[in-house]
Amino acid sequence: MPELPEVEVLVRHLAPLLQNKIVRKVRVRRPRVLAPTSPRRLRKTLQGARFMGLTRRGKYLLFTLRPADSVQPLLLVGHLGMTGRMYLASAEAPLAKHAAVVLNLGRENFVFEDTRYFGRLTLDDKAIGKLGPEPLGAAFTPAYLVRALKHSAQAIKIKLLDQSLVAGIGNIYANEALFRAGISPTLQARTLAPEQAKGLWAAIREVLSEAIECGSTAPLDYSGRRAGDRFFYFGRAPEAPGFYLERLQVYDRAGQPCVNCGHLIERLVQASRSTYFCPRCQAADREHDKEEASHRACFVVCRDVSSCQPPPRAL
Repeated sequence: MPELPEVEVLVRHLAPLLQNKIVRKVRVRRPRVLAPTSPRRLRKTLQGARFMGLTRRGKYLLFTLRPADSVQPLLLVGHLGMTGRMYLASAEAPLAKHAAVVLNLGRENFVFEDTRYFGRLTLDDKAIGKLGPEPLGAAFTPAYLVRALKHSAQAIKIKLLDQSLVAGIGNIYANEALFRAGISPTLQARTLAPEQAKGLWAAIREVLSEAIECGSTAPLDYSGRRAGDRFFYFGRAPEAPGFYLERLQVYDRAGQPCVNCGHLIERLVQASRSTYFCPRCQAADREHDKEEASHRACFVVCRDVSSCQPPPRAL
């Protein structure tokens, strides 16, 4: 599932391409992805509307449009779900089998494609109001995280996936942030010492920022033309050089040596999601060691592959 970095990179890609484009025609091929908006309402609302901006909130894409018959802007909310893609394609190109919604913009189509149809493209924005602060925003502070975790009996890994705590963190980056902070994923959130919570706050911001940097510099295949390559969720563009590698320290690395201590990475299941961790660097009963928690280089784009220690993420 795409998480905050993948959605942020997609927003940066699409925003200039959609700016000032007018919706000429609306085709709804899978009505379920609009819920609770009806196909009729979507067509009536978007017909003739002009794209004015695109931003992100958590894992959501927020499209701002100006209707043809009003100066009051409207909000179109997108979510990629598990398998969604949003991209522009030639209006003459054949539509993908799983194209759920197609907005004709003249010579191009804006396509929302979703194999499993768990994503959304809707006029309903109620989910946005339930989100916690942005992890890279000013409201997400060390003090906020300390307070927010203080009364939670949930394991810290599970708590990080709570979108009302902090918006946009998913399974991959929860694993990576906890490893970087040196915190066991099974610890109760309320048992974290203030210094541990502050270290986790820093780790969250670092892994997300580095991931966004990685995705922003690598040519990506937003429409999924290159089957089998899941680099940074979207996959590498056909013209992308081979030296772009996505590197994670623990995620999907069960049975491989820890990049810090050499102990084998282990996997467990929490709330039906895979958790990856180093039992030595993230021991639940060890004191929080600032020096160990300061290890860096989680997620990098490498031109000299031989100089990188973390192994590439499994595809």
